[in-house]
Order: sequence, then structure tokens, then C-alpha cells
Amino acid sequence: MILVIGDIIVDEFIWGDVSRISPEAPVPVVAVDRIDRRLGGSANVVRNLHALNTPSAMFGLVGDDEPGQWVHQRLGELHSDDSGVITKKNDRPTAIKTRIIARQQQVVRYDREWTQAAHPTSHAKLLMTLDELQPRSSATILSDYGKGVLTPDFIRQLIDRLQGGIIAVDPKPEHTDAYRGATVITPNLSEAAAMAGMEAVNDDTHVEAIAKKLHEKLQLNYVLLTRSECGMTLFDGSQNHHIPTVARDIFDVTGAGDTVIAVFTACLARGDDALTAAPLAHKAASVVVGKLGTATAEWQEIESH
Repeated sequence: MILVIGDIIVDEFIWGDVSRISPEAPVPVVAVDRIDRRLGGSANVVRNLHALNTPSAMFGLVGDDEPGQWVHQRLGELHSDDSGVITKKNDRPTAIKTRIIARQQQVVRYDREWTQAAHPTSHAKLLMTLDELQPRSSATILSDYGKGVLTPDFIRQLIDRLQGGIIAVDPKPEHTDAYRGATVITPNLSEAAAMAGMEAVNDDTHVEAIAKKLHEKLQLNYVLLTRSECGMTLFDGSQNHHIPTVARDIFDVTGAGDTVIAVFTACLARGDDALTAAPLAHKAASVVVGKLGTATAEWQEIESH
């Protein structure tokens, strides 16, 4: 079982068509066909693990509202342990990102969320459940969306508690120092450059310097840096491994980072080495960007890609 800790978001998609411009303002009028929801934010990592037939447990906060109830229900349908999902009454609604999509293109997105730091009592409850589930886990993913669950102090407590196991982090630059001692971080180029205090130049030499600096600064085992059209770079402490991009039509990059960290961690947890895991993670990301909306990739899709 892989533990996933972070910011739970409900991804809402409003699908429709556009045939005219509003007479009230120069904006398209979307005729709505359907509305659907998907687990998003850190919970999208759980969706990806489920697609990989990898058991999971989710840790995070939702509101005492209908979307929060839906999160618990959906996690149950994915057979993910939701005992670490705390329902907050009154003061913290469930985060929702709503995307309006017409003719296969996103027209607009609007967010309803609470981003203040979680209360220490919530962190204490999360740690209690973590202590119960950790003995049955094979790895932990810290999925940091910067929405208040993974504060620097809480991240440090988690990494101290989880030492000896696999700790994978999808990072936010503002929390850089807190990730010291993790197994691997999986930033994109702009995030990695900000974390290292360097320019985001997408050439091999510069990327290698960024990866090496982060590896040393944060005392990591690996840095897995995603580079958009240039593929990925894996630094293992002694050598950089460049993984070229896989040709693919790109429809939507939403959630691709969740797929990368889910696949890479699942591979490490089952005993693969990092150099085997990284190309599989890259292939998985190439699969999901070819789909519209927050998507996942199954092993069969990854291996045949």
C-alpha cells in the first residue's frame, strides 16, 4: 500500500459546445452537454495508483459538504483507505476546480478553495492515522499543491517519521528546504529552477547542474526532473540519465505530474530500480497528456506506448 498525503481537490468538468458570442460581452456562450467530477489534486495520485492496481491510502482535508461526502464515496469506490481524510466542519470547504470545456478546448477555469495552513489539531490527527497505517505501507507520496495541508513544519515531521522508507515528493518551490531527506523529488523544470535559485534553461548541461544542486542541497537519493518536450532527466547522485520524449499529440497536461510520481513510486515500491522506473513514468505521462481532462494510465497502456 502506498500512502498519499496532500491537498485534496475535486476536479469538476463542464462539457459543452459554442456556437455564438454573448450579446452581453465578447465571450463565448457554452451550451452545456454534461457535467462530471474526478478526484483531483493529491487525490488524483490515488486515481493513478488505482489504475496501476496499486493499493493506496489517502490523507488530507475535505469540508463538511456534499463535495466532501463525494470524495469519501469516490475513494471507497477506488478501494482506497480514507481513514486519513479528515472532514472539517464550518471552517474549510472542500476545494473545487471547475473547468468549462467546449469543442475539446478549455474556455475558462474557476477555483473555490481555502489555502490557509491547516490547524495543528488536523495535523495531529493525520499523524495518528499515519502511525496506524505506516507499518502496512511500501512507500509514501507527499503531493504538495500548496493549499495548506503540507506546511513546512508538517513536511519535516512526516519525513522524520517516514525515514527508512520510500518518500517521494511532488514539490512546491516555497517549501524547498522542508523536503530535505526525502527519497526523490519530481519537479518540472520551472519548479526545479526556482528551488535551486537558477534560471529555467532547458538544455542538458543546465538541467544537470540544477539536478545536482538540488540533490546535494536536499540530501536526496534521486531527482527526477520533467522537461516538457525535452523529456526527463534522472540524477542518481553520480550520473544524469536523459530520457527522450515520446512523440504524442498533446491535448491536456492537467495532472501529468501526478501520473509521473504515482508510476515512479509504484515501480520503486515493487522493487524496480530508478533507471527502470523513470522511463515508465515518462511513458505514462505521455499517455495521459493525450487524453482530455484529469486522466490516468494503466500498465497495459504504458507498456504498449
